[in-house]
Amino acid sequence: MKKPIAFFVHHQGRGHANRTMAVAAEFARDRPVSVLTAGPHLFDGFSRDVEIVALPDMIGAVVPTRRLHAEPTPPVMHCVPLGLSEMRRTMRRILDHLDEREVGLFVVDVSAEIALLARIASVPAVQIRMHGDRNDIGHVGAYEACVGMLAPFDERLEQDDYPAHLRRKTFYSGGLCTSLDRVPDRAEARARLGLDPEREIVVAVTGGGGSGTPYAPLTVAARAVPDALWLTLGPTHREGHETDFANLRELGWVPSVTDYLAAADIVVASAGDNTVHEVARVGGRLVVMPEWRYFGEQTRKAEALVRLGAAVEAPRWPGDLQGWRDLLDRARGLDGSVLRGLYAPDAAVRAAGWLEGLTDALWQGWPAAEAPAPPRAVAAG
Repeated sequence: MKKPIAFFVHHQGRGHANRTMAVAAEFARDRPVSVLTAGPHLFDGFSRDVEIVALPDMIGAVVPTRRLHAEPTPPVMHCVPLGLSEMRRTMRRILDHLDEREVGLFVVDVSAEIALLARIASVPAVQIRMHGDRNDIGHVGAYEACVGMLAPFDERLEQDDYPAHLRRKTFYSGGLCTSLDRVPDRAEARARLGLDPEREIVVAVTGGGGSGTPYAPLTVAARAVPDALWLTLGPTHREGHETDFANLRELGWVPSVTDYLAAADIVVASAGDNTVHEVARVGGRLVVMPEWRYFGEQTRKAEALVRLGAAVEAPRWPGDLQGWRDLLDRARGLDGSVLRGLYAPDAAVRAAGWLEGLTDALWQGWPAAEAPAPPRAVAAG
């Protein structure tokens, strides 16, 4: 019997869940798979047979006393408030599941503390890698506690400050995009969407993990380049004083983001993993505007994209007309094939193959009926 693989999936946004489904769908059918998450609804409709384990939602849980709240967080951890019953139930449910299912590999997407918990519980774990300033003891300790890391991006996007000994235990799947619909050419996409075949089109897109694309800067953009059609996909964030313009349209959530990205001359987007790879899949010209994230995740990814010539970035959302004109001029000079080269159509297959191969290698010979007794664990003082 194959050893089970379990996933811990953070429920902020949809990216972690979509990535898990993309990879798990490529596992062998006889591989038992489970998902532990506080957002089980994110997996509604997933076709593969997986066990979903609902975890308590700890976001917003209230520390019961001021004295507990005042206790400092140790440097080896990031988010460990004291006195939360939700946290105790979460950790207990994770440990019980790992034990009862005899999980062979625990894929953590993402949490440094839960990766450390897996090691303490004697369960091999793989941490999903994300960009950012993560050279603190908490992150490095979690990486070192894992048997490997899975980076769902091209190795050329790796940060120069990521330690060599950790790079050696990292598997780079190539750019993983969870969208599977066919990519049309620009003419077909515009015809399908009823858009002008000749007009310059700029699409601003944001995912579900943040507060939305700021709308006020886009009103300035629409004034700066009035001949272009500006379209927004996903949520937008308004401050209440914006003036709307006829060449700026809010579309919200749309059935096929791919069609709009393929129709665009230029895409303005955050530096979220899946968002970047959705633009890469169509070979678009990308203006990357990183959103605030813990540990500078999107800022560091944007730096890597700009370094490779795959995107352009402004230090901040332009607030003046000429700033937008200059930014779009730089974007028009991009070679879309550079960004396209960072997308790997087989990334999910490669990631799944590596995770299954690692699991089997770790447990080769299990259960060993007549094998020599393995080394015994020694209690430490």
